[in-house]
Amino acid sequence: MARSEPARGMRDFLPEDVRRREYVIGIIKRVYERYGFEPLETPAVENLETLLGKYGEEGNQLIFKILKRGEHEASGQADLALRYDLTVPLARVMAHHQSKLPRLFKRYQIQPVWRADRPARGRFREFYQCDVDALGSTSPVVEVEQCAALSEALLELGFNDFTIRLNHRQFLTAVLHSLSIPHALHASALVAIDKLDKIGAEGVKGEFAARGIPGDAADGLLKIFQLRGGAVGAGLVGDADAPAGDPSFQNMIAILDLTKGTPAEGRVTLDPSLARGLSYYTGAIMEINVPDLAGSLGGGGRYDNLVGMFLGQSIPACGFSLGLERILVVMGERGMFPPGLASTPADVMVAVFDAKDAPHALSVAARLRQAGLRVLVYPDADKIGKQIKYADSRGIPFVAILGGDEISAGTVTVKHLAGNTQNTYDQSAAGAAILEVLKRRG
Repeated sequence: MARSEPARGMRDFLPEDVRRREYVIGIIKRVYERYGFEPLETPAVENLETLLGKYGEEGNQLIFKILKRGEHEASGQADLALRYDLTVPLARVMAHHQSKLPRLFKRYQIQPVWRADRPARGRFREFYQCDVDALGSTSPVVEVEQCAALSEALLELGFNDFTIRLNHRQFLTAVLHSLSIPHALHASALVAIDKLDKIGAEGVKGEFAARGIPGDAADGLLKIFQLRGGAVGAGLVGDADAPAGDPSFQNMIAILDLTKGTPAEGRVTLDPSLARGLSYYTGAIMEINVPDLAGSLGGGGRYDNLVGMFLGQSIPACGFSLGLERILVVMGERGMFPPGLASTPADVMVAVFDAKDAPHALSVAARLRQAGLRVLVYPDADKIGKQIKYADSRGIPFVAILGGDEISAGTVTVKHLAGNTQNTYDQSAAGAAILEVLKRRG
């Protein structure tokens, strides 16, 4: 017998799951559009060469590769891959369609990505990212608008305890230099330290050793990154005044100042302990955290050189992404979804006594749908008690009953299950009557 469970790290989404996902995506999408971001979609599959070399050594190992097909299948070689994120495909799109896109291009993209990662709580091999990116400007206004958009989306979803941690890739470079870590090992060190939340301090120590990072430097770096918040800043640079002239520090201060008066005000905090492992980041990096989740709800940063890998010329770019799966996990555990969101497939079920009356049932259902109701037609002529029991078990509040008398008179009897009441209406008026009761229930 064939196995019925999905592949490890993948999931089936039952109706309740899908409704919750659509609820969250709907709010995020509306907020993104309020900030002037336009929709974009890209293929699930990219050429392998498009993805390789963009995420660093660690990322390359997590790409789901697709073997060559047909006569080349036996070679064991791959030429395609499932997309690893939405940022590299965006850079490819910008290079390929540059003449069709505006100089300042703001896009949002909500699609699944795939990573051959080890599954864990809130971490899957297939998951949705909810990205916003802006290409064409180096202004810190770009980072601030993205922080504001993501803050507004989380606030509308009911989050009020999130923090946006802010750091800068060039500031991290200065830290690594101060610990005498060779420049050739910088990217590798950041990949390792980015795993701190996943594998803990001892695991990161092992990573440092495997990557050839000297013991003293490794200990100093780990000590820094086990701290949290702006209080560690002075320790990184020697004294509190030292970073004042550093461009990367000035950039972060500008971002902090510009958040005033936006939904991100008070949410963004300078945190020199933040590291993000993707190798394409060049400037400010950001991450959203909540207290009861190891890892983040989202993150991003500036990647001014990535488009140039495809286009041959540099285009400034910055992006921020919310992780849908982790948002759903936290919202579910905190009970943040609206009551009744995923409770029922329909507002009313149409029941019939006799199979020959199916045309009348379908006609009444059509009228009720035209009135704006969600309608389920019970397809079998079971006993009416069985039909009502089914509607009640699915949380459907109304049953529209069609017997011979109703059909002859052009009426329909509507039973309100919760109120244990029923009334008979003209078929053309039943929809408005049901809607009125639903409205009063709120």
